[in-house]
Amino acid sequence: MIRAYAVGQVRAAEASAMEDLFDGELMQRAALGLAEVAIARLSERAGGVAVLVGSGDNGGDVLYAAAHLARADHPVEVVLVGSHAHDGGVAAASGAGVSVLEWRGGEASPEVRAALAEADVVLDGITGIGGRPGLPEHLVALPELIGEDAYVIAVDLPSGADPAGRTWSETVYADETVTFSLTKPVHLLPPTEPATGLLTVVDIGVAEPSSPAVERLTHEDVARLWPVPGPDDDKYSRGVLGVVAGGELYTGAALMSVTAAVTAGVGMVRYVGPRHPTDLLRAAVPEAVFGVGRVQAWSIGSGLDVEQADEEQLAAARDALESDLPVLLDAGGLDLIDESRSAPTLLTPHAGELLRLARRLELADADDDQVRRTPVDVAQAVADRLDVTVLLKGAVTVVVPPTSAGLPIRSQSDGPSWLATAGAGDVLAGLAGALLASGLSPLDAGSLAALVHGVAADDANPGGPVRAMDVAHQLGRTVARLLSR
Repeated sequence: MIRAYAVGQVRAAEASAMEDLFDGELMQRAALGLAEVAIARLSERAGGVAVLVGSGDNGGDVLYAAAHLARADHPVEVVLVGSHAHDGGVAAASGAGVSVLEWRGGEASPEVRAALAEADVVLDGITGIGGRPGLPEHLVALPELIGEDAYVIAVDLPSGADPAGRTWSETVYADETVTFSLTKPVHLLPPTEPATGLLTVVDIGVAEPSSPAVERLTHEDVARLWPVPGPDDDKYSRGVLGVVAGGELYTGAALMSVTAAVTAGVGMVRYVGPRHPTDLLRAAVPEAVFGVGRVQAWSIGSGLDVEQADEEQLAAARDALESDLPVLLDAGGLDLIDESRSAPTLLTPHAGELLRLARRLELADADDDQVRRTPVDVAQAVADRLDVTVLLKGAVTVVVPPTSAGLPIRSQSDGPSWLATAGAGDVLAGLAGALLASGLSPLDAGSLAALVHGVAADDANPGGPVRAMDVAHQLGRTVARLLSR
């Protein structure tokens, strides 16, 4: 599992580590680790290095790294862009023969422009975890000045990115981010992870705090969490999932959701729905049974239009919400919840559905862009209002428990971009519902489902387009492969 820690936790951990070290030791370790990564990347490139230096400790890290690079015979140019710079770092870089330029405001000079345009590697040390979202005014156009073929290495985080990972802002996008000892939320959450690129963690001797702010499951976690049946299990002890999905207009949603649950290994699926999707399921998923009955959890809403839903579906859905059973609500099912339940509840909206739900609950303003800019904040507001766990689907999927639970946010980024296709959410709902029925918590069920869903999409057709139904059929093989690790 990857664990990320909030800025305050990182500061405290660094302060504790420094108590037993001489002054500046952590900075020297960070600079050496950064330089070693840069040298490894330069082994594939013949040119020089441009180093962008801000006012904080990141500026010191990158200046000392520049000195290491110069002593390793790499041509290095430093550009000071902050109001001040680390004196010791400037002296070390200058002493190693590094050319030092300034761009503290206004337009970049021709010398600075040339340094950025011609560099093969750019080290971005402008802002760190103490910075605010966004770039300084004079640096807003900076990304346009960096050569198209340059390899950009961010120091600790991409400059301009929100250290907390909560807010989208103008950012220098990195090919790789080198951070020190501890992963931070900025590296794992949706508004900021895309700018991080490859994440490299250099150990500089800072101990991990006890409780992370954000977690990410890895492939190695699947065997620990997946509900593998034992010799005494039967279909009921393995979990029975009730599915209320699809309708006469959206028949495919029922087929994909039920197929995913069955293929993922749930004990049994009970489907509640009208004639056309029922007929399809009788032919395509003969393992399914039909009508209301004994279940351990419900998956409700994929392809469901509440205004035109079958009466039996609506009755089953409302009874489920009033019960003490775990419930997953997807798509149209989100229209059925207005208040908290006493039982475990997992919501699985995409961005548009989350915004509509937040507005209905009077938690969001009228800005259509709000979920893109602050996705975790909107999901957290809904989770807290309804006392539910919210799985917000996207290229980076977040699973956000209510604050009262005291649990970390989970973040998964396991699927290819090809997974952005019709029906993918229906498959995810069936998979996550199956895990809820097996007894997993909403946090574990949601994050584990997101991981396996993404990996199965890649397994179904590596590097190419994929149908949602292909993902549903792939799930069992993917689970077997991951369990074999």
